[in-house]
Amino acid sequence: MTRPIPDKAEVALEYPDKLYVGTFERASRFEAHLDAAGVALTLERPGADDVRKSVHLHIHFALLAAILRELAASVDKIPADDVVHREDLAAAVAELHAALAQKRGPAGQARG
Repeated sequence: MTRPIPDKAEVALEYPDKLYVGTFERASRFEAHLDAAGVALTLERPGADDVRKSVHLHIHFALLAAILRELAASVDKIPADDVVHREDLAAAVAELHAALAQKRGPAGQARG
């Protein structure tokens, strides 16, 4: 299920002879979910052929874990007085942590 993008994403794809740059803002949508191998992320900007675009990214778990560690190591780049973004990120990470901590049994049922 896609959801509205609450802020902004910028994507650049660079080849030796080409550069593709795209911006996804509030009129755009995203979908993110985990599967058996990693996380799938889709960014979509709807519209006419000349403005419509999408980016699909699949990141395996080991790379995602490394990315999260790199983010943790650079969190001091977020200004200390940017409380809103710090709290929003902390809440999202806490939700992910809680979801990962739940033990799952067969058919995805929680086991205490």
